[in-house]
Amino acid sequence: MARVARVKSRSGIYHVMLRGANQQEIFHDEEDCLTFLRILETYKIKSELNIFAWCLMGNHTHLLVKEGNEPLSTTMKRIGVSFVSYYNWKYQTNGHLFQDRFRSENVEDVRYLLTVVSYIHQNPVKAGMVSRVDEWRWSSCPGYYGENQFAKKLVDYHYILKFFSEDLAIAKAQFIDFNERYLNVQCLDEPENYKRRLSDEEARLMIMDVLGGIEIAQVKSLPKLQRNEVFQEVKKIKGLSKRQAARILGVSASLIFKV
Repeated sequence: MARVARVKSRSGIYHVMLRGANQQEIFHDEEDCLTFLRILETYKIKSELNIFAWCLMGNHTHLLVKEGNEPLSTTMKRIGVSFVSYYNWKYQTNGHLFQDRFRSENVEDVRYLLTVVSYIHQNPVKAGMVSRVDEWRWSSCPGYYGENQFAKKLVDYHYILKFFSEDLAIAKAQFIDFNERYLNVQCLDEPENYKRRLSDEEARLMIMDVLGGIEIAQVKSLPKLQRNEVFQEVKKIKGLSKRQAARILGVSASLIFKV
C-alpha cells in the first residue's frame, strides 16, 4: 500500500517521534544519549531547525520542532542516518535500527503547542521511571527549570516561555506550574504502557547479567542456535514480560514466544 503523504503544518511546527524497529532499544547508555543530542544539535544548526522540547526514552524519542530551511523529512533522515552509523559502528551490528518512517503530528495552535511540551516532559513519569518530571536527565525539562543541561543551545526556551510572561522569572514559575499538572492526553495516539513488574532499567540490567560479555544490541545478530539459548535464559528472569524482553533485545515478540 502506498504511503499517505504528510499534511503540511501551517505553523511549520511538528511533534515528532522516532521509534526503534520492533520497539527495540536505541539508547543503551549515556554515550548513546549524548551522541544523539550532539547529532541533533548539528542538524539544528545546519537546517536552521527550531527545537522546543525533547525527551529520550529507551526505545524512542520525542521531539517538538519547527521546520527549518529544508523539508522536515530530509532533516529527520539526516539525523537518523548519522545515529545509525554511530550505533552500528559502536555495537558492531547492522540492519534497521529505526522504524522506516518517523511519526509526526501537526501542531497548529499555542494551546496544543504547550500541551505537547508538557506531554513530552511527562513521558518518563507516566512510564514509572521517575516520580517528577525534572528528575529525568534525558529531556529538555531540566533546562526549562534553569538546571544544568547537556546541550544548552539545543532548545529555544524563550519561544515557549514568552507565552506565559514577558518577565522571565514569572514565565519560569508559571511554566513549572503548567508543566507539572496531571495531563490526561495521548499525543500521537501513543498507546504503549510501560508500567510493568520490572522497570525497563531493571530489566535491562538483569538481561545484561544473563548475556555476560555480549552487548544487548548484538543479540539479534547471533547465530540462531546461540540466540535461542539466550532467549531461553532471558525468559527465566522473574518479573520480565516476554514482550518487554523482545522490545529491549530488538526482536519480534513472536521469536521470544516460540523459543
